[in-house]
Amino acid sequence: MDKIFIVEDDKSLNSFYKKVLRLNGFEVVRIAEDGEEAISMFKAFKSKPQVILMDHHLPKKNGIEASKEILQIDPNIKIIFITGDKRIKREAFACGAFSFLEKPFTIKSLIQTIKRAMKSYNLQNYISQ
Repeated sequence: MDKIFIVEDDKSLNSFYKKVLRLNGFEVVRIAEDGEEAISMFKAFKSKPQVILMDHHLPKKNGIEASKEILQIDPNIKIIFITGDKRIKREAFACGAFSFLEKPFTIKSLIQTIKRAMKSYNLQNYISQ
C-alpha cells in the first residue's frame, strides 16, 4: 500500500486528510504537528513513506526547514507542500518539493497530485535499483 506521512498542525485538517486518503487507498503512516517532530519521526521510520504532505506554517521548524532536513536523509521522498501561503512556492520547489497545492484545494487535485508523486517515487526507485 502507498504510504503517506502528514505534517500539519491543524487537527481538523489531519482528520480530513486521514479520511480522504484512506478512502482513496492510501495508508497514513503517521502525523506530525511540528517541524521538529516531523524530522524525528521520519528518522525513526523502519519502512519509509513515499510521500509527505507538508504544511509550511508549523511550530518549532517551518515546512521549508523540515523538508530540507528530511531530503538530506532521503532525497527520493516526494514532498507535496499544502499551504495557504503562495509566497513560499518558489522556495518550496528550490528546497526540493515535488509539488505545491495552495489552500483551498479540491480533493481531486490532492489525489491526482499524490498519485503523480507515487508514480514518480516508484519510477525513481526502480531506475536506481
